[in-house]
Amino acid sequence: MSRVGKNPVTVPDGVDIAVVGHRVTAKGKLGELAYEATDDVVVAVQDKLVVVTPASQSKRSRSMWGTARARIQNMVTGVSEGFTRELQINGVGYRAAVQGDKLSLQLGFSHDVNYPIPKGITVKCEKPTSILISGADKQQVGQMAAEIRAYRPPEPYKGKGVKYLEETIVRKEGKKK
Repeated sequence: MSRVGKNPVTVPDGVDIAVVGHRVTAKGKLGELAYEATDDVVVAVQDKLVVVTPASQSKRSRSMWGTARARIQNMVTGVSEGFTRELQINGVGYRAAVQGDKLSLQLGFSHDVNYPIPKGITVKCEKPTSILISGADKQQVGQMAAEIRAYRPPEPYKGKGVKYLEETIVRKEGKKK
């Protein structure tokens, strides 16, 4: 019995949800997202609630039950509130700036790293050392943050690099005489 899957998804005001076959579509103030559910689950809308049930009692069906419910919950949250991820840049000369539809990063390489901003994602740099990524699709926001962090992950000796705001870097002691 899935503890995640058995809870129905509540649909807030301002969000329209439609189920056609296995395709679930959510529309809200921040855009429109769609999810193609597998044949292993049955998705139904019952007055402001989205109920996901397994199609059979197979292991795959029970596995996809919680996954489908979580994906639908993330869609509903995304189109109503959105998701944000904040990155922090530490290091001398390390900085970021938004230039049109590209994010320009200076991370200590011989060249600037220009990261194209995908559609549906907004990027803000209030300070040159902080990047705020926001959008309706949780997967897309997290993927972009992970790719930017991967250019220069934080190192444990001086803490230089790109890190998530809530991340703590376990520091190591340097060389001793």
